[in-house]
Amino acid sequence: MTIFRDSDIAAMEKYFRINLINSLPGYKSLNMLGSVSPEGVTNLALVSSAFHLGSNPPLIGLIMRPQRPENDTLHNIRSTGQYTLNNVLPDWYEKAHQTSATYPSGVSEFEACGFEPLYIQELKAPFVKQSSIKMGLHLREMIDIKLNGTTLVIGEVVALLVDEPLIEQDGFINHHQAGTVTVAGLDAYYLTQPLQRMAYAKPDKEPKALSTHS
Repeated sequence: MTIFRDSDIAAMEKYFRINLINSLPGYKSLNMLGSVSPEGVTNLALVSSAFHLGSNPPLIGLIMRPQRPENDTLHNIRSTGQYTLNNVLPDWYEKAHQTSATYPSGVSEFEACGFEPLYIQELKAPFVKQSSIKMGLHLREMIDIKLNGTTLVIGEVVALLVDEPLIEQDGFINHHQAGTVTVAGLDAYYLTQPLQRMAYAKPDKEPKALSTHS
């Protein structure tokens, strides 16, 4: 087994270190973040840092990279307080990857990369019409992380648009059936293979499968 110590990591070639550290957590959630500027220019960005923060209220956290002049995503969220998260599907993950390119500020990735925006009355921020699982969020808190200049964005889910067959009887959203794509590192995309849903774990009970999961 190879051992890298902190001095070894610090001495690594830049892009080797970026790939190594980004791929360390393994498979991550993958979403397209839709937003709109106060002037009405749409923006679409690929994000792999979304995580569950709580169910009541329904909160989703995101870690956003440091603010840059061309980073319309963070600016739009700060300005409007609204954004969407949309799953990525196998038929168009290449186009989703293209949205991670550094387009000039004011250029809409919806138009540049071939995605169609979808709107509902409750939100100004655009959803991705092609996605099968869509979340609309209101900004609840932003926390600037001084350690590396990133920002923790906390949003409350105020709208869900989900294809009905993907919602199981107990409320579980079946991402495997949806075909949701996941990612490792910055550029390695995967489809998932389910193992099993398990019953709630208790100290006095053996692990138990809920049902055959597909």
